[in-house]
Amino acid sequence: MAHYVLTLSCPDRPGIVNAVTGHLLRHEGNILEAQQYNDRETDRFFMRTVFSLATGSLPQARDGFGALAGAFGMDWSLRDRGEPRRVMLLASKFDHCLADVLYRWRIGELPMAITAVVANHPRETYRHLDFDGIPFHFLPVEKGRKHEQEAALAALIHATGTELVVLARYMQVLSADLARTLAGRCINIHHSFLPGFKGARPYHQAHARGVKLIGATAHFVTADLDEGPIIEQDTQRVSHHDTPDDLVRIGRDIERRVLAQALRYWLDDRILLNGHRTVVFAV
Repeated sequence: MAHYVLTLSCPDRPGIVNAVTGHLLRHEGNILEAQQYNDRETDRFFMRTVFSLATGSLPQARDGFGALAGAFGMDWSLRDRGEPRRVMLLASKFDHCLADVLYRWRIGELPMAITAVVANHPRETYRHLDFDGIPFHFLPVEKGRKHEQEAALAALIHATGTELVVLARYMQVLSADLARTLAGRCINIHHSFLPGFKGARPYHQAHARGVKLIGATAHFVTADLDEGPIIEQDTQRVSHHDTPDDLVRIGRDIERRVLAQALRYWLDDRILLNGHRTVVFAV
């Protein structure tokens, strides 16, 4: 028996759960987890179901579900949980998030296949990191030639069959065209404060204003800079005792854990897009 995960969203109406569970029952599927949510503002229904099924029964079950999904107007996905997702990591000079993701991957906490590490800095920048078995690509961003760099990046994403791109503190703004190409499959980690401090040296700006709460946000990338659907956030209280260097240190820790949690959710099919928002079926 293999384990599969089914996610779906559709206009809400009576009978959705019964239709889905009945279909799985007819194919002798055994439901292991089930989560659902109705957004009353949009009257849209969301569901995530993990089930076991005899491997040979999957094609017939999938074909039959396609007809059911058509009747309910569903956006849906059905995936074998035993097949690792293909993820590309993008990084710049700050490598704390990259190092953390690689560590969690190597110890089995993040079950995925890393298709490549891509950076706009040369390999020597990361000489202390273990890239054993991981292809590394140096794609510098030269003045007036960013479109060429992005074309090479897009080609690499396509050639490697990458499903998700993770901006692990990749300090380059993606063009609107590339952001649209990667809609729903590109996650960014962003320092976020209350209030927000944009631009250079955000922790120093925060310190100058006597900020009491700092945090980080993982979100999907869109053409609107840092305004994509939010996946995960966390904060930590700070005080007047904390120096800018303290805030940088604390911020790094928050960014690492927020990005890792968002990636963990995505790998386990727990994130469903809901317009400009997300539905996250947490554990």
